[in-house]
Amino acid sequence: MDLISTKWIIHLLLYCLFHGVSCNSVDQKIYIKLNDTVPCVRLLNATHQIGCQSSLAGDVGVIHFLESEENLDWVLSTGPSPPYMVILESHLFNRPIMMKLKNSFSRIAGVAVIKPSSSPIQGFSPHTTCPNENTGVYSESYDPTLAHCNTTVWNPIGNGLSYEEFNFPIFSLKDDNGTEVIRQCYLNHNRVVNGSAPSYPLCAMELSSHMHAVTNTVTCMRRSSNGAFSLNPEVVCDPLGNNNVWGSTKSLNNTATGHSENETVVIAAARLDSRAFFHGISLGAESSASGFITLLAAAGALANVTRENHPPRTILYTFFQGESFDYIGSSRMVYDMEKDNFPIDLDNIHSFVEIGQVGLHNISGLWLHSDPVSRRNNSIDTEVMSLTDVFQKVANDLNISLNLSDVSQPLPPASFQRFLRSQPIPGIVLTDHHTHFTNRYFESMYDNTEYLNLTFPADLPPEQQFTYITDTAKGLAKVATMVARTLYKQAGGADEMLASINADELTVAQMLYGFLVQTKNPWFEAIIIPEYQPLLGPAPPEYYVGVITNNTFTTKLVSYVLANLTGIAVNISRENCTNHREFADDAQSTDMNSYLWVQGVTPPNGTEPEGYCVRSTVRLTQAQSPAFLLKEYHSSNYSTWSESRWKSNIGARIFLVAGHDLEMLTLGVGVAILLISLLLTYFVNSKADFLFSSGREPANATY
Repeated sequence: MDLISTKWIIHLLLYCLFHGVSCNSVDQKIYIKLNDTVPCVRLLNATHQIGCQSSLAGDVGVIHFLESEENLDWVLSTGPSPPYMVILESHLFNRPIMMKLKNSFSRIAGVAVIKPSSSPIQGFSPHTTCPNENTGVYSESYDPTLAHCNTTVWNPIGNGLSYEEFNFPIFSLKDDNGTEVIRQCYLNHNRVVNGSAPSYPLCAMELSSHMHAVTNTVTCMRRSSNGAFSLNPEVVCDPLGNNNVWGSTKSLNNTATGHSENETVVIAAARLDSRAFFHGISLGAESSASGFITLLAAAGALANVTRENHPPRTILYTFFQGESFDYIGSSRMVYDMEKDNFPIDLDNIHSFVEIGQVGLHNISGLWLHSDPVSRRNNSIDTEVMSLTDVFQKVANDLNISLNLSDVSQPLPPASFQRFLRSQPIPGIVLTDHHTHFTNRYFESMYDNTEYLNLTFPADLPPEQQFTYITDTAKGLAKVATMVARTLYKQAGGADEMLASINADELTVAQMLYGFLVQTKNPWFEAIIIPEYQPLLGPAPPEYYVGVITNNTFTTKLVSYVLANLTGIAVNISRENCTNHREFADDAQSTDMNSYLWVQGVTPPNGTEPEGYCVRSTVRLTQAQSPAFLLKEYHSSNYSTWSESRWKSNIGARIFLVAGHDLEMLTLGVGVAILLISLLLTYFVNSKADFLFSSGREPANATY
């Protein structure tokens, strides 16, 4: 190619660049990208895979709004333009319809579920009827009659949809302007009128959510291990996991692990995580948040009294992550205690109190559950009866309805079960249900603030909602007071101190707002480290446990709240605080306490927040299943859940698709243009000397 043709091409490219001719502008004219979409995720365990994903390039289908179950036949058999992208209103997102779509996957490109603005009255739970049935304490060896929920079905409304495998992508769409654009596009181009098929062009949707892993965790971990010998190793899945949060009423030496002589602890536990079919909208207001907020409030109520009048036994607050997936966090803590990798061991545990689902206690009261098998031991039974007596006495003083479950009834799904698998421990689980869950939306996107009745007056400005004490806050504060007083008494505290232990209603209200409405609020801004300020936003945090390589902000947030409620401010520099040293020659501070430099508040006449250092006993420990430490990916004893890694970008977009005839015509014209271009290029190239030659003067020309 000579200089003239090269200059011509350069000038053309510069013209296109400066006049805005680009792939992006063409893309924007063809596609409408959808925001606020949440994909279904591919998960694996030792035996199989669940969830869904798209093909590598994404899946495209003609949009069909499913208006009723009777209308389903159009996408399953009679519709002439498969595959279809089915748009479901929330009330049609149920097991019967989803299984019909699954069984006709050759005609289904994907499903988009419109996130509801209200919850179905009849209830909805995509979890199983017997949560974590294979990794709890009840088994063929412990008590076969209680295994697999033989006597008590805890979640009878569960349809198991979260444990199904789908061969097409499924997304959640927010019911906003984007959804209206899809609806209008469908009405203009796709809607069936009088039974006749619509004509082209048709409105179509593309969903992209391809993931790596297939088959099971054993296979994906083997593939990841084999990749370690490659120059470009590729990990195809990651273990589910996060961090547990724990703190104590007395400093424990974090480096002196194993059995601690003369140390006896009462464990107070709650779980942090929740899940739903779409993990990005798994708020878990009742299933998890009500429990851990109650325990946080109880810890705050105990802070001053245990600091001034510490009881003979230490109270150990524990918040477990990954409990929705076969007790990841609790099984790891038990494993660490057994392997002397924790400041105490199982023999140091005096008793166990777990706070389960308590947000709906105004409906059916509160119930104390215990393990009938371990209570066959007289000493264990005596301790359990003593603990329940303390609970009932405190409840009577507070005028709280508290009942005892049947002695023959097993424990509900709870972290306490993982401790009982190792050795008998006296303990109870506090819930708001007797037999089956009061929660009608267990592990679903409907387990939200509306269900927990966390509502504000219509005329209340948003900035005042943060400090508004709802009836829910009052109720949970009362439960937290009962828990705090019981824990203090169980730890050996004096009766005369119980009346001074009261959970603060405003603190509970602020936690409910921060954990369930939005994280960006004055309290959370003041109590977290400056580096995490950008993570606060106008939405609640995510409660899906995530993978071990990408811990969620929720865990950190809970640890900061616990440190703020139970720790004290110390007057040291930011440097010493960051280095976990209260004094220059204090070598024990790092072992006995943790230090946190928080942002603080802005003084009345100031312009910047004044940070300070908080000393507490709060720490994080790994919540990764021991199966991945032991490389026993086929384990039936520990959780083996992993999440596939993403292969492509995640997204959804709509566009108009032409008919088959027009596509063939376009293809034919394109091929013809290509052939003509090749012929012209060949002709121009063969005649280049003639076409691009320039006249030259004779070398001996004179003037």
